[in-house]
Amino acid sequence: MKPLHKSLIYAGVLVVLGLVFALYTRPDFVMTLANQVWGCF
Repeated sequence: MKPLHKSLIYAGVLVVLGLVFALYTRPDFVMTLANQVWGCF
């Protein structure tokens, strides 16, 4: 795998993780997610 290709993959993963962590700053999203997970049991 070329170094540039590997760097682009890492950058994409970091962007996705950043977006996921940004969602956790919204309390309504966290409550909705918790309710959906709790609904599975």
